[in-house]
Amino acid sequence: MKIEFIGKFLVTILINRMSSDFRPFIICCVLIIIHLSCTQNEANQRPNILFIIADDASKNSFGTYGGKSANTPAIDALSELGVLFTNAYNNNPKCSPARAAILTGRYSWQLEEAANHRPYLSEKWKYYPFILEDEGYFIGYTGKGWGPGVYKGIDISETKLNPAGHLFEGEKLIRPYDGISKKNYSANFGNFLKAVPKDQPFCFWLGTHEPHRSYEKDSWKKQQRDTSKIKVPKFYPDHSDIVGDIADYDIEVEWYDKHVGEAVDHLKNNKLLENTIIIVTSDHGMPFPRVKGQIYEEGFSVPLIVVWKNKIKSGRTVTDFVTFPDIAPTLLDITGIPIIDQMTGKSFKEQLLADNNGRIDPARNHTLLGKERHDIGRVEGDKLSVSYPVRAIKTDQYLYVKNFIPSRWPVGNPEYGLLNCDNSPTKNHLINLKDDKKNGDYYYMNFGKRPKEELYNVTNDPDCVVNLASNSVYSKIKDSLWFSLKTKLIEHQDPRILGKGEIFDYYPYSRIPRQQKLYNKSDYDPIKLFEEKFSKKVNVN
Repeated sequence: MKIEFIGKFLVTILINRMSSDFRPFIICCVLIIIHLSCTQNEANQRPNILFIIADDASKNSFGTYGGKSANTPAIDALSELGVLFTNAYNNNPKCSPARAAILTGRYSWQLEEAANHRPYLSEKWKYYPFILEDEGYFIGYTGKGWGPGVYKGIDISETKLNPAGHLFEGEKLIRPYDGISKKNYSANFGNFLKAVPKDQPFCFWLGTHEPHRSYEKDSWKKQQRDTSKIKVPKFYPDHSDIVGDIADYDIEVEWYDKHVGEAVDHLKNNKLLENTIIIVTSDHGMPFPRVKGQIYEEGFSVPLIVVWKNKIKSGRTVTDFVTFPDIAPTLLDITGIPIIDQMTGKSFKEQLLADNNGRIDPARNHTLLGKERHDIGRVEGDKLSVSYPVRAIKTDQYLYVKNFIPSRWPVGNPEYGLLNCDNSPTKNHLINLKDDKKNGDYYYMNFGKRPKEELYNVTNDPDCVVNLASNSVYSKIKDSLWFSLKTKLIEHQDPRILGKGEIFDYYPYSRIPRQQKLYNKSDYDPIKLFEEKFSKKVNVN
């Protein structure tokens, strides 16, 4: 602004005192200086971005989404300051693929190896934090960024490199219970803010490790928590083992909320709240059977709250469907950076800046979902670590699921430990019910094989326990949803729908010694198998 003022002053002097021959040239030069100054001022006013993501937190665990058993005041307060999305989805309900969709702006089945969990990430993808860095943003992350997997040839647990940005770490705290990380995420964010150069916008990814397992068992008893408000899903029996497990989980949900509140306080204390976009979400549902990693409502439906005090009208609720691939193009759109061709998601800037509630764009009335391989321990003949391919479409009322190879075990083979489900007291309880005459159905509901098609009326059946696919009353609805899903997947050039999905079985899972031990095959080499079959190199170094 000083340059702009001086420029205008000089123009006035020049007009009054210089000869007419030089006036046009000098005025032109000064106007160029003014324009560059204004452009720089606009750049300095680009919004900051604080992206906060939980690891394995269900949407309905938060008070603002109807949760009763966990206390989440910070997140609930943010929902009153900005916009709350009721139809936000993760595209693929597992850590690595869900986070890859966020960072690349691309649907999971378009991400090749990154559609799978723990992949060797290729060098071909661009990630929104580094796009922002190239455009002048100061970027960083703390806690859990993208992962698990291998990035730039190094296991993500052994390197500071991450697609989420440059690591800020070091602050530690005394954790109240085992299972909670010692990382002080919010304090690391505070240190990041101290490092941001003056007048430079920032983009920061704050990823907690909570409420990912493991938990300190019965930590809820130490807190003397009231478990009467815990709602047990219909796919579990109402048993004290499961209620206690959920109560332990709730403690870590509250730990996430604590760091959300502290991060917002850092913004307030640094007078940065007014021009910072705050995004609060989770990568997928809680780490329990039939939730994490599964194509059911609680697994793929995520919280999404966005606050931007200068721009977003507070206290709004939007029902438009948005998905993780939409986040990166939205951030580029808001910051005035061209959306790159890689990104197949669609910006929801319109939904953020609208004044009204409800459905802003009638066309945003569905979302697409899918998965391939999440974990190991699923075999088919002599093929090891194969995927469980699923695609699905979710509308306001229905969820249609296509299980492409229903002969495979959806949660992994029982003899290998049902490894697509985290170990837990809940899992153990359900396994012990397998031969129970009264409650054995709970085992098969969670771990059994599934039909080729599933259809749920999620309005009446949010737990997705009544499959309507074989009911002739719903045949037209089912066929219509399958047609829509198939059509859109063809448009996306999804290898699975094009008959080329076998490649997802062969993308290597990056923990090879673990697989060799599990299958008792010391010579098992998934990298060699992939490279020989598809004549493509794996990014191992």
